[in-house]
Amino acid sequence: MSSLQNTSFELPAPPASAPQKHRMARSKSNVATNPSPFLVSPGPGELLGPESLSIALIGPDDNCRAAAVEALVGCGAKEICEFSSYPPGLDDVSRMLEQKYDVIVIELDSDPEYALQLVESVGAKSAATVMVYSENADPELLMRVMRAGAREFLQLPFEPAVVAEALMRAAARRPVTRTKKKTEGKLWGFMSAKGGAGATVLACNFAVALAQAPEQKTLLIDLDLPLGDAALNLGIAAEFSTIDALQAAERLDASFLSQLLVKHSSGVWVLAAPGKFAQYQASDEAIDRLIDVARQEFDNVVVDMGSKLDLMGTSVYKEAATIYLVTQSSIPELRNSNRLVSQFFTAALPKLEIVINRFEPHALGFSEEHITKALTRPAQWMIPNDYASVRKMQIDATPLVLADSAITRQIKKMVQAVSGQQDTKAKASGKKKAFGFF
Repeated sequence: MSSLQNTSFELPAPPASAPQKHRMARSKSNVATNPSPFLVSPGPGELLGPESLSIALIGPDDNCRAAAVEALVGCGAKEICEFSSYPPGLDDVSRMLEQKYDVIVIELDSDPEYALQLVESVGAKSAATVMVYSENADPELLMRVMRAGAREFLQLPFEPAVVAEALMRAAARRPVTRTKKKTEGKLWGFMSAKGGAGATVLACNFAVALAQAPEQKTLLIDLDLPLGDAALNLGIAAEFSTIDALQAAERLDASFLSQLLVKHSSGVWVLAAPGKFAQYQASDEAIDRLIDVARQEFDNVVVDMGSKLDLMGTSVYKEAATIYLVTQSSIPELRNSNRLVSQFFTAALPKLEIVINRFEPHALGFSEEHITKALTRPAQWMIPNDYASVRKMQIDATPLVLADSAITRQIKKMVQAVSGQQDTKAKASGKKKAFGFF
């Protein structure tokens, strides 16, 4: 076993007459005026994971810190600097960071409020992976930890597999600047001309169909805030929401985003709207940041825009490969569609494709010529009216595109037009399959 490099340093004690900036009241038993680390050497034959990570472990509770050391060493950590107390003040964090640690692990339970401030301060001043550990896994605490900037949450008692995975992710983040994909993921938006036009159903099934392609990661983002129901359509109970991502936009990265997502059984990942009503007005900058991070991590990003116009100043509108305007062949929807097309889609970009949902030829007295005249341009897609299939989807929470129907065939044709995907059943049979309207 290679010898461990001896590294140590001391943090200066704060002057008694000058309180530290940003300090909060906390137990003196957890704050040393002159803390110093000591190295822990792993036992032989225990190197099971990344061997090159330099780790700082900050934990006033001796028993919990010892358990953390044991878990880290058991997963392959070779260099761990223990700190038996929190830094005496947030201004002292910079001295600690001079050691250039790859990972900084912080105990929460001895003083949660100060520990969260410490996480935020470390995250702001260092590119190290910040991990926290606690006996408490309350969802509210988890969200506060992520918003503060922590990349990993480890719950006591430690599970070796969980710790090992966290260390592997930390090792993968080095060097500190993550290499971006050569090409960003494709972006599609589904916009409703009027509430209830069916944009959410189409967005969900479009995303699920995209996710069926091998080696293609697809994300569905519900930006129909605050009452979006994409998760409901897919039968997903999400713990976190789009609002959680937007509220922490300044710290949002791939790791943070991944913790907010739910993976549907079809393979599509979902960032859901909140399950409870939460009034929130997102800034364009926050939405742009969310879309940027999503496109760096996913090959396909599908956004349910709802019928809101406040997304027109964001990258959802400006950078989408296609925006699908979902409407119906009735007077209110056609009137709204006319106004939207005239106001926002007179230029060549973004590319607009109009989808007439629940289309029944001649049933409402509107011919395709009348519809084209009302919209000022022809509709590219006609989704047939199949109330029974849609109702079944909503009751069973099973995407339409996973079974054959007239609607399914049209949605698959939409996906094929933008992705080049071929219908797997048709390919298996060696026959060309026509995706007709009916």
